[in-house]
Amino acid sequence: MKVGLFVTCLVDLMRPSIGFAALQLLEAAGCEVEVPVAQTCCGQPGYNSGDRASALALARKVLDEFEAFDYVVAPSGSCAGMIRTHYPDLFAGQPEAVRAAKLCVRTYELTDFLVSVMKLKGVKNNSIKTCTYHDSCAGLRELGVKTQPRELLAQVEGLTLKEMDECEACCGFGGTFAVKYGDISTHIADRKCENIAKCNADAVILGDLGCMLNIEGRLRRRGDTTTQVLHVAEVLAGEDSR
Repeated sequence: MKVGLFVTCLVDLMRPSIGFAALQLLEAAGCEVEVPVAQTCCGQPGYNSGDRASALALARKVLDEFEAFDYVVAPSGSCAGMIRTHYPDLFAGQPEAVRAAKLCVRTYELTDFLVSVMKLKGVKNNSIKTCTYHDSCAGLRELGVKTQPRELLAQVEGLTLKEMDECEACCGFGGTFAVKYGDISTHIADRKCENIAKCNADAVILGDLGCMLNIEGRLRRRGDTTTQVLHVAEVLAGEDSR
C-alpha cells in the first residue's frame, strides 16, 4: 500500500517533528510512505478568503503530486478536510473534476486512517501520564474525527485521558479569524485554557498544529509554563519529550 504523506505548511515550517512522527506511525502500520518533495499548500487559506483562482491552482498541484498514491494522509483534520470536503466544490465544472473526486475519497486525517483503514494496534509508551484532548473543528465537523484519536491513545500504557469541559468547542484560531477578530479569538482561547487547567493534566493533545500554536501561545501568556501541548502523532510515536 503506497501512501502519500501530505505534511502541511505549518508542520513543515513550525514543527517538523509532527511530520516525522506521522511517517513513523504509517510505516509501523505497514505502509510504504512517500513524501512528495515539491508539495506546498492545499489551497485552504485562499479558498476560505474567497480567492478561488489561487486555491484552484494549488489544488491542481496537489492533484498532480498525489493522485498516483493509494491513499493520501495528513496529520491535520484541517488540510485533509479541505481536500476531502471542499475540493469537490472547488473543482466543480473543471476538467479535473473526476480525477479530484477520486483523490478526495482516498484522503484521510492521520488517526482516522490508522484506525479505520490500517487497524493499528500497539503504539509506543511515552512519558505523559495524564492528558486531555481538544477536538479540532475541521477534523471533528468535516471528517468525523472524534473516537479515532481516543482509541489510539487508549492503547498507550499508563496514559489516562481526562475529558475537559467543552472539548469540542473552538480554540479561537480559525486561520485568519484569529487575525481579523483578535479580541474575540482571545476570549475563546481563554475559555479553552480555563477548561484545560481544570483537568490538571500533564498535556493537552490534539490533531491540528494551528490549534496547537494558538492554545500553547495563550497558555504561556496566561502564565502556564508546564502544560505540554502535543500533537497526537508525537504522543503515539513516543516523541512527546521536546
